[in-house]
Amino acid sequence: MNLLGLATRAGKLITGTETVIMGLGKKKVKKVIVASDLQHHSLEKVQRAAKKANVGIIDLFTSQELQHAVGKERKVLALTDQGFAKALDKLISKGV
Repeated sequence: MNLLGLATRAGKLITGTETVIMGLGKKKVKKVIVASDLQHHSLEKVQRAAKKANVGIIDLFTSQELQHAVGKERKVLALTDQGFAKALDKLISKGV
């Protein structure tokens, strides 16, 4: 979760369903993070856009955990930097 806070401060994280979907359409997004308790309708919209852009989705965190990490009440986040995306994948694969 610290990694998401770092990405926020570095300006490499976008938040909000519509903003993330627009970022996917512009090919700026490297990884999408959605809250595990995201509404089904919103999840479907994000999944369609991510699939079209060939971008992976992580849904391991609750909205409360994401809010704590980025300091905002958000359920949909996206990393726009490949380095942060790879680092997050590496941490998740280690089970951290």
